[in-house]
Amino acid sequence: MRDEKKRAIELNRIGDFLWEIPAAGRMRVPGRIYADERLVEGGRQDGSLEQVVRVAELPGIVGYSLAMPDIHCGYGFPIGGVAATRLDGGVISPGGVGYDINCGVRLVATALEGKDVGGRRIREIVQALYRRVPCGVGSSGGIEKLSDKALRKVLVQGSRWAVGRGYGNEGDLERTEDRGCMEGADPEKVSERAVKRGLSQLGTLGSGNHFLEVGVVDRVYDSRLARALGLSEGQLTILIHTGSRGFGYQVCDDSLKVMMHAVRKYGIELPDRQLACAPLDSKEGKNYLAAMACAANYAWANRQIIMTLAGRALGEALQASASDLRLRLVYDVSHNMAKLEEHVWKGEALKVCVHRKGATRAFPRGHAKVPPLYRETGQPVLIPGDMGRASFVCVAMPGAMEETFGSTCHGAGRVMSRAHAKKAARGRSLAREMENKGIVVMAQGRTTLAEEMPEAYKDVERVVEVMHAAGISRKAVRLRPLGVVKG
Repeated sequence: MRDEKKRAIELNRIGDFLWEIPAAGRMRVPGRIYADERLVEGGRQDGSLEQVVRVAELPGIVGYSLAMPDIHCGYGFPIGGVAATRLDGGVISPGGVGYDINCGVRLVATALEGKDVGGRRIREIVQALYRRVPCGVGSSGGIEKLSDKALRKVLVQGSRWAVGRGYGNEGDLERTEDRGCMEGADPEKVSERAVKRGLSQLGTLGSGNHFLEVGVVDRVYDSRLARALGLSEGQLTILIHTGSRGFGYQVCDDSLKVMMHAVRKYGIELPDRQLACAPLDSKEGKNYLAAMACAANYAWANRQIIMTLAGRALGEALQASASDLRLRLVYDVSHNMAKLEEHVWKGEALKVCVHRKGATRAFPRGHAKVPPLYRETGQPVLIPGDMGRASFVCVAMPGAMEETFGSTCHGAGRVMSRAHAKKAARGRSLAREMENKGIVVMAQGRTTLAEEMPEAYKDVERVVEVMHAAGISRKAVRLRPLGVVKG
């Protein structure tokens, strides 16, 4: 790894919401950032633009080192970063996926309206969700502890394993990215430590920015898209945000150690050891992809189970039957993944590995990977905000395939570190502040609320508007939170 001094970053505005860092030094491609003036300034201040530059040095990178408007500093890659690398001569980097493999968002629609759960009822719903879905660091017990044999089936089958055990139905698979199962998963490539961590955490929310949110559709931007998604103004919804828990974390941690050796083995020169990687066609690269797929499938099964547990909690709180609630999965998307995909760059059809670190896959209408029921609208894109402000449902636009390797933003993006947020929250009752806004919040402790305070995040409306105006993803509806469960 090289130890080099920081250089001044040249940043040129090339569109209303697009900025470019010209390729210089050892950069193999330019960097491109989608942002408005205020959002791009945040990237200058937190060092994430420097990470965009360093990612541009990866062997085999194609097109651009990309950053979405929710960009902030991460491990190796910026969160909000996207990079496509060639299968022939390119690399796979765990830092381009992150520790929480297949962290993602699942949106559930109900037959209820927000007005049906006013006052004390929303508090009872939040309390029931908190009881039914374990949350917090190291949480377990969402379902019975798995045997080693059962876990290995989860790692290969993903959501289908959960559906086969009564958690949801076959239709849910059609409304899940990749039908809730990534091909190529091989449990033999996963460490015993990871297996041990995965045995008891299915059906649990975890901690940090993960959440369960009861909300209401409070604004429709495009009535045609809203109808196609089965959403209408005033409708009650449930949003689930979580990933592969300790299992995925361990897969990443184990893989990074292997990649550190691979960099030396294959003579790869990098500006940052956090970008440790291996050639895609190497043993190390293939093993990581096989282990990562296991973690992805674990995460999909986890969200599938949580959806069922949340439905039971809602019925319990409202004393309502399943036919009264009519829960329906709208879609489930991931935003921490590396996928082998076919794209066209400068007229050339390429097979590439697209790293999306805090970025959402966004395939437009007509794409073969978009489920048939959304083939005419484009893939749904779910963009959660912070716990005190709105979330958004969008659909992918053709510009995503033309400019960003089929990718868009994934959330609000942090502007404040967790340590800074805790300091800023001293002396405040964040739960009371939220309640004054009409939002009931329950969490494992005050620390989580402090770390996840709304001010710790960018304004998600600005983030979503950038991608909407740039023609990457189009706004369909806005969701306003009524109640939130945090780890």
